[in-house]
Amino acid sequence: MVGNVTIARRLVASTNDVFRSMIFMDLHPLASKEGKDIRCESDITSMVGLAGDMKGILAVHCPTPVATSLAGAMLGMDIAELDEDVKDAIGEITNMITGGMKTFFDGDGAKLDLSIPTTLIGRSFRVGGLFGAQRILVPFDVEAGTFWVEFKFLAA
Repeated sequence: MVGNVTIARRLVASTNDVFRSMIFMDLHPLASKEGKDIRCESDITSMVGLAGDMKGILAVHCPTPVATSLAGAMLGMDIAELDEDVKDAIGEITNMITGGMKTFFDGDGAKLDLSIPTTLIGRSFRVGGLFGAQRILVPFDVEAGTFWVEFKFLAA
């Protein structure tokens, strides 16, 4: 199993790949954080589940201005509110970042299956399960603000 520093680097690399190829927006990763008590401010969260040799989730958490900016850049249009286009775009961004992570783990010989993205709008929720899981949170700055990519996992 690879270490948390390698996983954080892979999160940055996978996110950078998605932004270079699909969103065409400058992206600046900040220092990753680890632990169960770290928090981020989010109005929309999209998650993809992982199963197989590793169990967990990859999630993208965005405040409204960041989510509408990312969706607008991806879709080539101005978006003012959290609507179905934003939900779909953030879900697809999460799906692509997770796909990049799967490719890295496949290279290590780990077999992973991925769920379809689930997207939530709102601020007051907690994701349960995965007792004892490790959690890595990488913040990224874009012009509209900060968003976070989270990887929460248990090695099988």
